Amino acid sequence: MGGQAKAKKKIKAKRKDTKADGGALMSPQERMKAKMHERAKKKTAEKYTVGQLLQKAGAFGAAAIPSEGPVTKKDVSVAFCSIAEIFFTDLCMEEAAADRCKEAIDKALQYDENNPEALQLMASYLFSIEKTEEGREYLKKSVSSWLPSLQKEEESLTSTELNMEEEEDQTKSKMPPYESRITTAKLLIEAEEYEMATEVLEDLLEEDDEVVEVWYLLGWLFYLQLDKQDSVDNSVNFRKSAWTYLSKAKKLYVKLRCEDEPMLEHTEQLLAELRDEEHNDDEDEAGPSVEGIDDDFIESSEDEDDEDAMDH
Repeated sequence: MGGQAKAKKKIKAKRKDTKADGGALMSPQERMKAKMHERAKKKTAEKYTVGQLLQKAGAFGAAAIPSEGPVTKKDVSVAFCSIAEIFFTDLCMEEAAADRCKEAIDKALQYDENNPEALQLMASYLFSIEKTEEGREYLKKSVSSWLPSLQKEEESLTSTELNMEEEEDQTKSKMPPYESRITTAKLLIEAEEYEMATEVLEDLLEEDDEVVEVWYLLGWLFYLQLDKQDSVDNSVNFRKSAWTYLSKAKKLYVKLRCEDEPMLEHTEQLLAELRDEEHNDDEDEAGPSVEGIDDDFIESSEDEDDEDAMDH
C-alpha cells in the first residue's frame, strides 16, 4: 500500500509540473508569447505588412488614424490591435517592446472600449506580467460580448423584441474568427475558467471537428481538473473525458499528418500518465499486493486466523 501511495503522489507532482506546449517550463511572458506567436503572424500578414505596421506604430504621438479612405473608430481599434500583436510576437525583442505593446492596446480600447480583440489582448498582456486577476476581468469582459451562454443571460435580463433569428444573427456577427477563439480558450484555461473554456472549445468542434489543437485543448482542460473534483464520480468523468479527447487528438494528428511535435509529445505524455493512474486505481480496488511479503509472515497470519476460529 505504501508503494502505491507514493506512486500516486509522484503522479500528482508530475501533473503540477506538466505544461502545455511540450511541457517546457517557461516564464509567464515566454509562455504567452509562444501561444500567440503563430496566430499573430497569420493575422497580421493578412492585414498589413510589417513595414506598414511599424509606420503606424511610429505615429503613436499623433492620432495614428489611417488616411486611406473613410474609416471608423472600430477600424482604427483593429489596426492598433494588429500593432500590439506585432510587438507581442515578431518584435518582442525590440527595445521597449512591452511598453509599445501596452500603448497600442490602450489606443485600441480608446477607439473602441468594447472591442473583444482589444480586451483579449489586454488580458494577454496582463497575464504576461503576472497580473492574473486584472487579466481575468478583461478576459471575461471580452468573452461576455460573444459567448452564446453569456449572451443569453444578458438578453434574459433586458427585455428585447428581437425574434430568435435576429438574435442568432447578432450573436454570430459578434463572434471572433475561429483561430482567435482558440487563443481565447487557451487564455481561459490559463485563468482556470474551465467552464467557459469548455463551451468555447465545444462550439469550435461543432464548427469544425478536424482541428487537432481543439481536441488536444479539451483533453488538457479535463486533465487539469483531475485534482479538483468534488467527488469520486467527477474524477472518473474528468479522466474519461481527458482520455477520450486526447486519444482523438492523437488519431487526428496522424490522419492529418500534422507537424506540431511539441503538441504530439505532450498529448502522449498526458495519455501515459492517465494510463498509469488508471492502473494504480485498479490495484487499489484489488486490495494490497502480497508480493514481497515473506512466506512465514503469511503462514503465521493464517495460523492466527485458525486459532481465532477455534476460540469462537
